[in-house]
Amino acid sequence: MAIELNDDLIRLQRASDAAWAAVREDPSDDAWAAWRERAAEVQAAVTVYAQESGEPRNRVEAAVKKAVRHPAPEA
Repeated sequence: MAIELNDDLIRLQRASDAAWAAVREDPSDDAWAAWRERAAEVQAAVTVYAQESGEPRNRVEAAVKKAVRHPAPEA
């Protein structure tokens, strides 16, 4: 069964991925700090979602990353 993700999880993961891209462009202390903050927000949201939905945390995290990085083509 597919995990029903909410828009907040997708938004947070996209922000984290964008912050990571910024680190790769310019690995300054500020860029690293921003990425760590965004990544922590994603992790916290995934944990809450997993607890509330009863889904395994690792499955939720994988589903979020897949949805953002490898979206299914629209029908």
